[in-house]
Amino acid sequence: MRTTIAMQIAQLELGHLNCADLEPTSLDPPNAEASAQTLSAVWSDLFALFPDTVLELDTEELAWGMVNLFHRAAAKRAAALDRATDEVRLLVAEADGSEVHAGKLEEQVVRAQRAEASMLALESLREIAADLYSHETGHSWRPTGGSRLNHGVGLTSAVVDARAFLQARREANRKALMPEGTPVVFAGGRLSFPTTDDAKAVASSVWATLDKVCERVGDLVLVHGGDLKGLDRIASSWAERRHIPQLVFGLDRRLGTRAGFRRNEQMLVLKPRYVVAFPGSGVLERLVIEAKRLGIAVVDRRGPLGTHPKAAQPIAPTPR
Repeated sequence: MRTTIAMQIAQLELGHLNCADLEPTSLDPPNAEASAQTLSAVWSDLFALFPDTVLELDTEELAWGMVNLFHRAAAKRAAALDRATDEVRLLVAEADGSEVHAGKLEEQVVRAQRAEASMLALESLREIAADLYSHETGHSWRPTGGSRLNHGVGLTSAVVDARAFLQARREANRKALMPEGTPVVFAGGRLSFPTTDDAKAVASSVWATLDKVCERVGDLVLVHGGDLKGLDRIASSWAERRHIPQLVFGLDRRLGTRAGFRRNEQMLVLKPRYVVAFPGSGVLERLVIEAKRLGIAVVDRRGPLGTHPKAAQPIAPTPR
C-alpha cells in the first residue's frame, strides 16, 4: 500500500534530484516475525512477575502503558512527517533552480521518508503489543485521547475517535481517517449480574450476535460509545480480535444530560446498516426508537442475558 507521503512525493517533479550522497540510514523496518517473537517473549517474562504480588492489581495499567510507549513514539514521528511534508511543499513552491535550494529539497524529502518509515515501523510494533494486551486483559487497547490509526495496513485495526472523524468529514477528507465500510452501531449499557455465569452468558451473546451480523456485513465498521465499564468494552474486544475497525463516539460532557441524545444523533447520521441493541438506559431506548423511525434494522437483544425481548415474555395460559 502506498502511504500518504509516498503519494505526495510521487506527484512532485523530483526526478532530477539525487539523494544518494546524503547516505540516509536504512528505511527498512525490523523483521516482522522477529519483532513479534521478541515482544511476546518480553511481555511473557515481564507479566509473569506480577501474579501473587503487590503489583497484581496494576497489571492492566502497566500493560496499557507498554502499548502506549509505541503509540506515543509513532505519534511523534507522524508529527515530524507532517512538518517535513509541509516543508517539501513550500520548497517546491519556492523553487529557484539553484543548487542550494535543490540541496535543501533533497534533505527534506529524505527527512520525510525517514519519518514515514519510522512511523510505520512503530505502528507495527504497537499493533503487536496491542494484540498481546488484548490476550492479556481480554479488552481492546485504546489511547486515552485521539485515534489509533494504522497507516501501513489500510486502517484494518483502527480505533477512530469520533471528534476527529467528524472534523475530517467536515473538511471533505473522510478517507484520511476512516476505511471504506458499512457502519453498524452497537449499543449496550452498564449491567450488574447476580453470578459470574450470567456475566459470561451476556458476553458470549454479544460476541455471537456480532459474529452473525458480520456474516451479513463483510465490510463492517463497528460504531459504539467507547464506555470502558459497560458492554461497549465487550464489543470493542470483539472488534479487536476480529480485526474490525472501530469508530468511537464518546460523550461530550459539556452537553450535560443532553450528551447521550446528541451521541445518538451523530451515530444515526452515519446511516448504519444495523443497530445492535443490548440492555441499557433510557438513552439507549430512545436510540432504538429513533432507528426504527428512520427505517434502520434493529438487532434487538434487550431481553435477559442478551436474548430477544419476546423470548422473555411469559406464555399466556391456555383458556379453559
